[in-house]
Amino acid sequence: MRISGCGIVVLSLLVFSFVELNVHARPVVLVLSNDDLNSGGDDNGVGESSDFDEFGESEPKSEEELDPGSWRSIFEPDDSTVQAASPQYYSGLKKILSAASEGNFRLMEEAVDEIEAASSAGDPHAQSIMGFVYGIGMMREKSKSKSFLHHNFAAAGGNMQSKMALAFTYLRQDMHDKAVQLYAELAETAVNSFLISKDSPVVEPTRIHSGTEENKGALRKSRGEEDEDFQILEYQAQKGNANAMYKIGLFYYFGLRGLRRDHTKALHWFLKAVDKGEPRSMELLGEIYARGAGVERNYTKALEWLTLAAKEGLYSAFNGIGYLYVKGYGVDKKNYTKAREYFEKAVDNEDPSGHYNLGVLYLKGIGVKRDVRQATKYFFVAANAGQPKAFYQLAKMFHTGVGLKKNLEMATSFYKLVAERGPWSSLSRWALEAYLKGDVGKALILYSRMVEMGYEVAQSNAAWILDKYGERSMCMGVSGFCTDKERHERAHSLWWRASEQGNEHAALLIGDAYYYGRGTERDFVRAAEAYMHAKSQSNAQAMFNLGYMHEHGQGLPFDLHLAKRYYDQALQSDAAARLPVTLALASLWLRRNYADTVLVRVVDSLPEVYPKVETWIENVVFEEGNATILTLFVCLITILYLRERQRRQVVVVADPVAADVAQPLDADVAQHLAAFPR
Repeated sequence: MRISGCGIVVLSLLVFSFVELNVHARPVVLVLSNDDLNSGGDDNGVGESSDFDEFGESEPKSEEELDPGSWRSIFEPDDSTVQAASPQYYSGLKKILSAASEGNFRLMEEAVDEIEAASSAGDPHAQSIMGFVYGIGMMREKSKSKSFLHHNFAAAGGNMQSKMALAFTYLRQDMHDKAVQLYAELAETAVNSFLISKDSPVVEPTRIHSGTEENKGALRKSRGEEDEDFQILEYQAQKGNANAMYKIGLFYYFGLRGLRRDHTKALHWFLKAVDKGEPRSMELLGEIYARGAGVERNYTKALEWLTLAAKEGLYSAFNGIGYLYVKGYGVDKKNYTKAREYFEKAVDNEDPSGHYNLGVLYLKGIGVKRDVRQATKYFFVAANAGQPKAFYQLAKMFHTGVGLKKNLEMATSFYKLVAERGPWSSLSRWALEAYLKGDVGKALILYSRMVEMGYEVAQSNAAWILDKYGERSMCMGVSGFCTDKERHERAHSLWWRASEQGNEHAALLIGDAYYYGRGTERDFVRAAEAYMHAKSQSNAQAMFNLGYMHEHGQGLPFDLHLAKRYYDQALQSDAAARLPVTLALASLWLRRNYADTVLVRVVDSLPEVYPKVETWIENVVFEEGNATILTLFVCLITILYLRERQRRQVVVVADPVAADVAQPLDADVAQHLAAFPR
């Protein structure tokens, strides 16, 4: 019986059909309680590093400096980029990507040999790639120990992507004392890459699938300049629409909707929007001049634009003004009182960054009496609104036990949330670009790189590509392209990792794999374990499946009472399950009251009959020629039926006995009947 994809056999007057429920991956929700608050008030170093360095005198670091060995120079080449790795490393990396695109196994062998030579010569970034190679078993026998060793060498040499891989490895083993140290460093680097007063929207990696199908809606919105909606918006902007100008500038500034971040284009459109009287662009112009993004840094102009934006009611601009007063840039001198007043104005208008900034003032005692508990409350509000730097501060508090009770597990989780927004997250954008261009092999390599770094979306995307595209995924093993068995095993491993990070759909697919024997031996017991895992994440389909398995004694004890309990829980979890649950309960009633009867045996046999009927309909009935013949046959039967019915009506009226009781025929009806030959 098909129970995955929410397909179920339902009983209704002995007519069975399939009903699908919606399955979505549920986000992990982290909740803080008052019990977490620490009564201690001493600052043991939580706030020692400056939290206002975004406006420091030094120029902001490039992504290559923040992420040494970055793949950016390959995907977004820039003459000004200084490569931190050897030419041999980049040459080998380019060949790996080309081989993945072309499905060229020989070129991949040559590429890995070249990378290995650079690794042996001490290049930490080449060592990182070898850690990746050994981790997935591509051109080399899969070896966790060799992968771990190479990532250790690479991390010691400053490779941040290997640090992400090691941190995730420690996290999976519940070694929070080691994971937290690495994630703390990575989160700090990520924070240094964030913008100044107006943080970019949280741009999560795009999930290219929805359940077992391609996520067409999300993909359509990620095509950048090729997207039809963007082209329409650009046309409107060129015709003088100020709102369209602002939106295009926003897309380029933050790198949204599949566009690559381009501060020069963003500046161009913001200036044009301001000329048309669009006020929201003023704040971002202040941000641009304060940061020196695409222009020479100018704090005086930054203050002017931010002030104009604030006068127009853009309250988040108060944060930028407050920053300037904290640092004393663009103003006469530092003024912590004014800074606090501006941050409070932002808070009064429910701006998350305002809460964060006030939290920093109270944490460090800048212009106010130091109050760690008050700071914690501000950070909590900002974090609930999605402010990433607030998560970073809360992580440090959990890490050090200042303001919050020391909790390394919570600290690790919060640091990881921030670290995953670091510059290395660009891999996700490049993977999506490759996928949208039809380059599935390159997309798989990029997502696979992110897999070992702990990105759940990448884990499910890579697994889905392996399942969906099969041989076309260009999956490569030790001595050739992956066999069906190897692909299933890789996909299974990836779904399981995603499941561990809260992806309930992944756990459901693992259960299906065991239930149906897809890529593994059929095992109802392990299927039930996987469904139990999905059920613990409040997945209605998993609850239904567990009820079905109890009803039929598959992998779980035969127990109609437990079956009913799981069916009821499925309905409580998802209202869309009402119809299938109602029919499943009807099936339970039949099984309870008519056990060991022909009726129950017929019901149990239907799961085997249905696929055959479905196949027959698809292959025979819906075949083009057969469908035409069937349609003509149905029409002929209908005509014959109507003609026979009309003939009988005429006979009844003509009968002398019946004529006494028959009603006179309407003239139109009589005329219509006369048209038919007798």
